[in-house]
Amino acid sequence: MNFNIEYNTLKSIAGPLIVVDRIGNAAYNEIVRIRLQNNETILGQVIETTSKFAIVQVFGQTTGIDISNTSVTFTGETFNMPVSEDMLGRVFNGQAQPIDYKAGIIYETKQDINGLALNPVSRVMPNDFIQTGISTIDGLMTLVRGQKLPIFSSSGLQHNQLTAQIIRQAKTRKSNENFAIVFAGIGITHDDAIYFINEFKETGAINRTVSFINFADDPSIERILTPRIALTTAEFLAFEKNMHVLVILNDMTNYAESLRELSSAKNEVPGRRGYPGYTYTDLASLFERAGIIKGKNASITQLDVVTMPGDDITHPIPDLTGYITEGQIFLSRDLANKGIYPPVNPLGSLSRLMNQGIGSGKTREDHRGIADQLYSAYAKAQEAKNLSSIVGMDALSDMDRLYLKFGESFENKFIGQRHDENRDIEQTLDIGWDLISEFPEQELSRIKSEFVQKYYKQKKQIAGAAQA
Repeated sequence: MNFNIEYNTLKSIAGPLIVVDRIGNAAYNEIVRIRLQNNETILGQVIETTSKFAIVQVFGQTTGIDISNTSVTFTGETFNMPVSEDMLGRVFNGQAQPIDYKAGIIYETKQDINGLALNPVSRVMPNDFIQTGISTIDGLMTLVRGQKLPIFSSSGLQHNQLTAQIIRQAKTRKSNENFAIVFAGIGITHDDAIYFINEFKETGAINRTVSFINFADDPSIERILTPRIALTTAEFLAFEKNMHVLVILNDMTNYAESLRELSSAKNEVPGRRGYPGYTYTDLASLFERAGIIKGKNASITQLDVVTMPGDDITHPIPDLTGYITEGQIFLSRDLANKGIYPPVNPLGSLSRLMNQGIGSGKTREDHRGIADQLYSAYAKAQEAKNLSSIVGMDALSDMDRLYLKFGESFENKFIGQRHDENRDIEQTLDIGWDLISEFPEQELSRIKSEFVQKYYKQKKQIAGAAQA
């Protein structure tokens, strides 16, 4: 077809979609320019095409568009966004346009926001970790470079505070490595956006962060773009600038809602709870853009916030996310109600790649054992708590009471920490040893005897000297 020709054959409007008639050979994902009756121009993207018409999703409001006085120009290009290392420290909207009122950016190149398909053979198994300064994450569900690890939260829980703290504190262990963060706020409120940006500015984290903000009152269709724009920026920084990049997408449930809205506007047959049947594939196209490429000293790691409607972990979005990603960090309303921050529930959380990123010089040698012992002890503490609610405290054994005491200490001293508290991995493991050193040695069945001799005996000696 001939490009840069205006077509005045707009046929109909349905929500964020317009139908352009008598168009041949329009390409899927092709960008179009829509000139309105007041000569204002907005962009759109072809999402369905036939030999007779094209369906275009509009990146903006369709309210008030006059069909007879609106023209559409097909550009013959996909959505290519300009990228540059100068984007670090800047704030953009969901269409990658600067909104921080700073000087213009000199862009280096353009990249397709849909990314490039990677040959699985070129991928490398993640084998090092990112320290977040959060004990429950670093100690029990370690975030490994190149991993995709979601945060399963619920309305009213402190996932915004947790992600802001991770952005402030996250780092690689080697000081000579370039590290950057790409943050995408997807469908967030203005108050939340102000909170994030102020947090970044006050702590200096903004200097190593590229922020994309899609507000809740922006056109919902823009939420389809925002995570792809963020990931494209991350790919440029990682694979062109040799950086280790942590991408935080908050909140993927808002993205999925826009996906459902778009599917409904297209009159597609709905799937589970109204979400389109291709939701799994669509989410995978985003999550699978994390990883490490052979021969590159770089990585892309994802933390994806997913709020569970009605605290329902079987809801399609967290359910499908769990299939695609490599574990989950689960926030507990029970812990939050106790005033514990961050309310990360270890018994509902895991990192499937944890073993790849700990031990062997990456973290301390006792990391795996102390993590397993803490898991086991906390699980027994919950069993003792449930038992006490049935038979009463008087019927519990001395060991049951010891586990109950451990459970309270574990929640307050290990899980709980201040918003501004940044613990390194050695501090986290030491706190773990302090807690389990309250048990007799025979209870430490998850830790190698050599580590018991090295760390447990030392803790006992220190405790004994303090009492003396």
